[in-house]
Amino acid sequence: MHTPLDDIITPRLILRLMSSDVVDACLAGNLRSAGRLLGASIPKELLEHTSSFKYGQQQLQNDPDYFPWSARAVILPEEQVMIGLIRFHSRPDAKYLHAYVRDAVELGYRIFKGYQRLRYATEAITAVMTWAQTEFGVNKFVVSVSPENIPSMQLVSRLGFIKIGEAMDDVDGLEYVLLYEVQRIIGGAIS
Repeated sequence: MHTPLDDIITPRLILRLMSSDVVDACLAGNLRSAGRLLGASIPKELLEHTSSFKYGQQQLQNDPDYFPWSARAVILPEEQVMIGLIRFHSRPDAKYLHAYVRDAVELGYRIFKGYQRLRYATEAITAVMTWAQTEFGVNKFVVSVSPENIPSMQLVSRLGFIKIGEAMDDVDGLEYVLLYEVQRIIGGAIS
């Protein structure tokens, strides 16, 4: 029997939850220890942007039930190397999203240099959206992307996300808020 805490397996990737021990070791700069705990080597590039880990720690302090939604390492199983990470910013229907949409969950992702443009992000995003839909019935997904991040804008556009607003991020500046809504088929009709 599987649980929401299990690895998410795709044809080329393993998406593994990063325990608080792994995150703490990463934030302390001890990637070797973090890698042993994770079961995959972690490149130094991870340390270039640690704000998502600090945000995740704060989310877990405020809401222990956030853990299944927190950061997952994107791992290439053949090489046992972490090539990026993906996470949800909160549990579904967070108040900060209400100005844009209800019953949605926001996700974020990052693929490290050398592994970009190989469709790993597409595979990881699709997998976590399927996980959220299967495990928790979530049908609406939000991403926030800088309009200057052309590769990411192209990626989310290919996946079917559409712009529903704009937001000013404290770190990244102007971001487009984009929504993907899973079409549900009920009695032969799309709702």
